[in-house]
Amino acid sequence: MSEVGNLFDKYHKPVRCARCGGGMIFKGVGEYACDTCGYIDYDDYGIVRNYIEENRGATVVEISAATGVSQSQIQAMLRDERLEVSEESRVFLKCVGCGREIRSGMYCPVCEKLAAAAAAKKRAREAHEAHKQFISGYENETRIGEDGAIRFRRER
Repeated sequence: MSEVGNLFDKYHKPVRCARCGGGMIFKGVGEYACDTCGYIDYDDYGIVRNYIEENRGATVVEISAATGVSQSQIQAMLRDERLEVSEESRVFLKCVGCGREIRSGMYCPVCEKLAAAAAAKKRAREAHEAHKQFISGYENETRIGEDGAIRFRRER
């Protein structure tokens, strides 16, 4: 591959064609095509996915050695659920919550529900905190002129 300007962006997605320098268009599943000459190139995900399709059951170490994509990037793809550990594999990911073996993502189904509930509760709490200033009668609310004096007097 010849160097033609800036071939890849910071995520290792092809930006410029290695053959003619034309712009690369995303075609899907990690594949990019040059809009000028039609040359096909792949980002890291496409490279890893193509290798896995040809070498079912390969480990992260084998994939990394064969493709040049770092083990940490492959692990990130597994955690982001872009890739999945095969059913035949003896090596699995561990759930961040409980340590149970999983095939992709961060959590097992049980911990996923717990994490979603905790996130929803946190968002609700943050929304409440953000809207405190608009809540009339809030216990910590202070208003100018409220020094304990009678504001309204009823005539009988």
